[in-house]
Amino acid sequence: VQLQACGGGLVQAGGSLRLSCAVSGRTFRNNAVAWFRQAPGKERDFVAALSRSGHRPFYTDSVKDRFTISVDNAKTTVYLQMHSLGPEDTAKYYCSTSPSVIQSNLASQTAYAYWGQGTQVTVSS
Repeated sequence: VQLQACGGGLVQAGGSLRLSCAVSGRTFRNNAVAWFRQAPGKERDFVAALSRSGHRPFYTDSVKDRFTISVDNAKTTVYLQMHSLGPEDTAKYYCSTSPSVIQSNLASQTAYAYWGQGTQVTVSS
């Protein structure tokens, strides 16, 4: 299983970006999917996740109402649509997936078996 993330870049504060993460070797069907991010000098933090059913998204408080996680109908690409970006969103963003994540562990990076290489998002003020 390989995950390939893309879509990062440099954007001004208030702008938008859409990150994509394509899976090869399997689909996201019946898998939880998530985005995490890591700012320089900080730990990797949870951003958003979709449970295995794909029906219920979960977000960290700081991105609620600004970010949306979704999966395409083919279950091969997960997206993170980001609006109203601020400098505090600057980080490297990682996608992840696993077939065995229970709902209470969706925000735990140790629950995910597969990770993408990350894509850098830089927001200028």
